[in-house]
Amino acid sequence: MLREHYIPIRVADLIGYLCAESGSLRDRPLSADEQAQFRKFARTVVSHVHAVYQAEIRQLKDAYASFDPDADPKPLAPPTGEARAAVLDKLFATFVHLLGRANYRRLARDEMEQITRGASDWGVDLDVTWDAFDKVEVFYRGKGTGRRTKNEKVRFWRTYEADVPTFSRVAVMFKLRAHKRLGPDADTHSVFLKLFKDMPQVDVEMLLPGGRIRMPKFDRLKIGGSLTSSGAYVAWKLSTIPFLSMLGGLANSSLFALYTPLALLGGYGYKTWYTFRSSRQTYSSQLTQSLYFQNLDNNSGVMFRLLDEAEEQEIRETLLAYFYLWRYGGDTGWGTEELDFYIEQDLKKRLPAEVNFEIIDALAKLMRVGLVAKADHRYKAVPIAEAQAKLAAIWEGYATALHDSFSLVG
Repeated sequence: MLREHYIPIRVADLIGYLCAESGSLRDRPLSADEQAQFRKFARTVVSHVHAVYQAEIRQLKDAYASFDPDADPKPLAPPTGEARAAVLDKLFATFVHLLGRANYRRLARDEMEQITRGASDWGVDLDVTWDAFDKVEVFYRGKGTGRRTKNEKVRFWRTYEADVPTFSRVAVMFKLRAHKRLGPDADTHSVFLKLFKDMPQVDVEMLLPGGRIRMPKFDRLKIGGSLTSSGAYVAWKLSTIPFLSMLGGLANSSLFALYTPLALLGGYGYKTWYTFRSSRQTYSSQLTQSLYFQNLDNNSGVMFRLLDEAEEQEIRETLLAYFYLWRYGGDTGWGTEELDFYIEQDLKKRLPAEVNFEIIDALAKLMRVGLVAKADHRYKAVPIAEAQAKLAAIWEGYATALHDSFSLVG
């Protein structure tokens, strides 16, 4: 299984288990005073990172306001022309950067086309028209396997559980352009944000509008077979009518013999069309029902949720890197490989996932605020009382509108 940077544990739970941590030899538990110190330090880190993200939320809200289909109230003077195009480009670039910080992976178009060939037993196969988008971005996090219930093919009344490759989270951002598949009422002015959970990998194209339903081969075979057999029957009936009678049109029996196959052709044609229409409606209903229970959020709600995920991830990385250097780094400190290995092994032991910890990024944040010092390619944490004092000074800096160059976020 692919190891991801995402750390699947709540910050409150992380602080709790770090306070109960006793090291690899289980002989160095934190004292009551040390636990109190670390909890206070963790609360300060949480407040510090949250303050930085609050400023980012405001900036993103202002950037998205002119493109938000649900905005209420609307901006009084939205940008137009080249200014609007520049804001749109910046909005998409910010979204890409934000998802990277929240440990999502970008899904390129060719990669998406490769993994979405066909459809799962719980989805619908769609033909995506990329010409319908001015801009589109698709991201995922958490590649794994889910369990779904399906019916047996022979004994269709019986069910069983099957494995299906899934994405734990899928985020989509797009702006549409006028296109015949979207119809005349499509919103080509707004930017749409969508977030879904537990999506079968092969069904990701279901999340994009403008897709044309591809019916399964068996259904196409049924419709095609019905049309072919109907045409063959009509042709046979016409072949039994005497040619001269058809030309003369004198005998009523011959005329009746001509009208009968024509009526059959019309009836079978209508039946074929109705079957096709019913099948499309069935698959459309299946598409709506499938996505109904997998949709997590839309538009500005997605933005706030992703910012919260990115904020939590920053806090986890900061607390883990500082804690293990503080507790086990000693006077000589640790190199990046030692620290990275210890953290990853401890997380593997405690969590139902293998994490590829971003050690370089975490150490860079800590060094930027002076909580960790580097000497001879080794890193050493400052004492926790000193670390608390440094964070308190930065917090005072927020109150007096100091420059945010000391930010833990980056």
